[in-house]
Amino acid sequence: MTRVAVLYGGISSEREVSLASGEQCIAALRQAGFAATPIEATRDLGRLVAALEAAKPDVVFNALHGRYGEDGCIQGVLEWMGLPYTHSGLRASSLAMDKNAAKTAFRAAGLPVLPHRLVTLEELAESDPMSRPYVVKPVSEGSSVGVHILRTGDNRRTEIAREWRFGTEAMVEEYIPGRELTVGVLEDRALAVTDILADAGAFYDYSSKYAEGGSRHILPAGIHPKAYSQALEVAVAAHKALGCRGATRADFRYDDTEGEPGRLVLLELNTQPGLTPTSLLPEQAAFTGMPFPALCAWMVENARHGP
Repeated sequence: MTRVAVLYGGISSEREVSLASGEQCIAALRQAGFAATPIEATRDLGRLVAALEAAKPDVVFNALHGRYGEDGCIQGVLEWMGLPYTHSGLRASSLAMDKNAAKTAFRAAGLPVLPHRLVTLEELAESDPMSRPYVVKPVSEGSSVGVHILRTGDNRRTEIAREWRFGTEAMVEEYIPGRELTVGVLEDRALAVTDILADAGAFYDYSSKYAEGGSRHILPAGIHPKAYSQALEVAVAAHKALGCRGATRADFRYDDTEGEPGRLVLLELNTQPGLTPTSLLPEQAAFTGMPFPALCAWMVENARHGP
């Protein structure tokens, strides 16, 4: 029986999401016939390494989210230990987590991304860095943590800069009206396009993503067939542009306010898609005929180490 160590928890702002993902994955892996050992990651790295050594896993299932879990840090530890692990390797994980670096790679690959600026907190506090509406987001966070939309009449800009806790710079880019779309990818195969309707927030923010009833997922998305096909193609191309492996999820904005087919914009690529009851990748996998235990088994079977 294949021994699988499931890493979950962690020390990022997405710890609670990771705990939920890990619990779901442990149950699914056991249902699929694997010997799954839970290992909760904390700030004690030595304890984590010791737990992995004691478990003697054949594969590590990485259910961590956010910093240290999907930015190349834990991937480096697992590389050092010579352990195969799920999802993307060190280089791709690091690139995807750094939105500035990822967008540079996407642009070089000819993918539809928005122009953006990196601004200091002093610059943001002093004046608008671009015409409103625009989006302010951390360079290296996931799950829409720290994302703000500033529209005409919104006076939160100085407050956002003063309370910023995501480094010394922020990324700003044009706000695109319309819909929020997402596409899951398994290696070189795009699964489907989901249209996300955020109910808990003004956009698909943290609450909309993870609160029960926070959002509605329309699967498959009811958009123009040409736009649907383009989203599938761009998601796979983005996966390849960063050198990803295993499962990823590409997030888009789709501006159909002037009719169909609309304008598709790639926002980011997630190398550690959520695996909670409300998560998008498991929904899309099930839609294509792959139930959750089979999805987790696929991830284990495609685990490896190396860049």
